[in-house]
Amino acid sequence: MLLTVDLERLEVSAGERLLDAGCGEGRHCFGALARGAHVVGLDLDWKSLSAAAGGLREQAREQQSLGAMIHGDTFALPFRDASFHKVICSEVMEHVHDYRAAARELARVLRPGGKLAVTIPTATSEHLYLRSGDDYFESPGGHIRIFRPRQLAEGLAQAGLATLGVGFAHALHTPYWVLRSVAGLPRADESAWVRGYRQMLIQATASPFARWIEHILNYVCPKSLILYAEKPKTDPRA
Repeated sequence: MLLTVDLERLEVSAGERLLDAGCGEGRHCFGALARGAHVVGLDLDWKSLSAAAGGLREQAREQQSLGAMIHGDTFALPFRDASFHKVICSEVMEHVHDYRAAARELARVLRPGGKLAVTIPTATSEHLYLRSGDDYFESPGGHIRIFRPRQLAEGLAQAGLATLGVGFAHALHTPYWVLRSVAGLPRADESAWVRGYRQMLIQATASPFARWIEHILNYVCPKSLILYAEKPKTDPRA
């Protein structure tokens, strides 16, 4: 399973409640459920939710756990304060206009002492895509900003979250999105180069050697950056 967040580093444990805000088709939901967590995924995209919700419920039923996906907005999470031990928000912040407000809402539902992981595309990869074609940033639902890690860390700090560390992921996906940008995103799947590279990526996920190569390349040309943060047990702003 291709995960951006390192669930071991996030310390996802059995019996914990985890929210994946902007879950898409739920890859982190399935990963956390496999570690014994009670999982809720939330997204605005009905199509993604419907594709995965049934499978998540079935896996949770087999494990006698909770696995649910709901339609909802990261800016107005339908949960009480301090509802979750862990929160994941992967590849969302680059799409929203007020990422600070989104960070505040994620912090609100995270319990004191809980941990959060937020992932964004790296600035280096984003500039590569921008120079390869305009569609990446101009297509509906595309990215509206290029983040610097400090910028995101400051947004999390304003929400009362302390950044603990940083990680990098998906270096082998950087060339893939460059190819898609060159081909033009609306037409990318028509490209033989794009289809061939995607097939290579699928095969690479099953290869220990390819994963080792990507681990090394993550220090050179990662596609994604992950900030790991914690909500203090006492609010330093109080």
